[in-house]
Amino acid sequence: MLVLITYDVSTINKPGQRRLVRIAKTCLNYGQRVQNSVFECLVDPAQWTTLRAELLRLYKPEEDSLRFYFLGANWESKVEHHGTKDTPNLETGTLIV
Repeated sequence: MLVLITYDVSTINKPGQRRLVRIAKTCLNYGQRVQNSVFECLVDPAQWTTLRAELLRLYKPEEDSLRFYFLGANWESKVEHHGTKDTPNLETGTLIV
């Protein structure tokens, strides 16, 4: 299933800056960055459970925001891209972790 993950992390102090880096690295372990704080993650249910738990452990709910959008297994018909960045093929492309 494809999950779109977005986040907004408060970076007004050093701990927030570290949280931002950790959240981004966690998302990179499971998917592809498509914008600064937006990741497309093609995961199975077990991977999703782990990823979600890691992100919820890292963020501070009183300072940060996490959003998960579930695009499912037939996500190709739900994503339309325009502009300068190439759209990676998450199914056949190589994802380096």
